[in-house]
Amino acid sequence: MKFIKFLVVGVIFGIVLVKSEAVSWYRIYEMFRFESFHMYGIIGTAVITGILLLLSTKKFKFKNIEGGFMSVPDKEKGLVRYILGGTLFGLGWALSGACPGPMYILVGTGAFAMLIVILAAVLGTYVYGVLKEKLPH
Repeated sequence: MKFIKFLVVGVIFGIVLVKSEAVSWYRIYEMFRFESFHMYGIIGTAVITGILLLLSTKKFKFKNIEGGFMSVPDKEKGLVRYILGGTLFGLGWALSGACPGPMYILVGTGAFAMLIVILAAVLGTYVYGVLKEKLPH
């Protein structure tokens, strides 16, 4: 029962993404073809909001749900891993038409073909977990 607030926030977030057309395959297609500013505007707004919330968290010393102070760990070194990871993420996004969060939202809207994409994402995460120690980090 204590996680109901997270469910409510998730449902509201899903509604906002659907109404703003951020989960629309056509909008994502336009973005990757540089034909529309719509998705770049949404992503830019999210980045600016994240920056402001992160700065507020540091300044006002917000606490997390467990009572500890919130902090962001330092980034690890290695530009290649970020470029490779970002490329794989972008390719998956371009091929499926959805990044991880909207995959579930699209299932909620009735796009049940996304279940295949979710299954592939879970499988890919599992394979990474198995191979993690053997990969160059």
